[in-house]
Amino acid sequence: MLFRSEGFDAAAKAAILAGLAFHTPVTAADVYREGITAVRPADIESARALGCVVKLLAICERSAAGVSVRVHPAMIPRTHPLAGVREAYNAVFVEAESAGRLMFYGAGAGGAPTASAVLGDLVAVARNRLAGTRGPAATTYADLPVLPMGETRTAYHVSLDVADKPGVLAQVAEAYARHDVSIKGVRQEGRGEAAQLVIVTHQARDAALSATVSELEAMPAVRSVASVMRVEGEEAQ
Repeated sequence: MLFRSEGFDAAAKAAILAGLAFHTPVTAADVYREGITAVRPADIESARALGCVVKLLAICERSAAGVSVRVHPAMIPRTHPLAGVREAYNAVFVEAESAGRLMFYGAGAGGAPTASAVLGDLVAVARNRLAGTRGPAATTYADLPVLPMGETRTAYHVSLDVADKPGVLAQVAEAYARHDVSIKGVRQEGRGEAAQLVIVTHQARDAALSATVSELEAMPAVRSVASVMRVEGEEAQ
């Protein structure tokens, strides 16, 4: 199951979907990928406290700068349509300027759904061969640039094990400000050796958020960066 748990399968699907949706050549190598193996029970509990769930998401976005394609675990609000997708079911959630929001949902794993999809492809190939034609080719006329992950705008949920003394929160907030990352909310948990700060940011460039985390790791008042997870969905905007 390593292929799935590390997101390779989702990355391949995301590349295909992005190419079709944005008329741009996208390969699996263009997709930023993180699997679920680093997700901890504490991350799931933190998500629950925020009214969120943790899902492995494949996200394809088009912006004025180009196309971004990424696969990673993320917290999404329980109110989001994707939050209820469980077990062997998959869903594709589409947001389009003219069509609004659409979701396509159904069984995406298991013997019968996989066999049905493969058989459908074989039937289509056989029909095309008999007719002397080919299936429709992918269109790549837009040929948009595929953006690196650092240029993508995301929000972060960061848990810090910190020294329990005055001034620590101010130091942490200053680190975020130096990298132009706006803080949406802060929660302190525990006391003494168990003191922890939980910070949720507004959206910012992923490179700026990564640089902030690197600076936090080097701060004497921060014993460790216990968890870093992206936050997606309306409430993360």
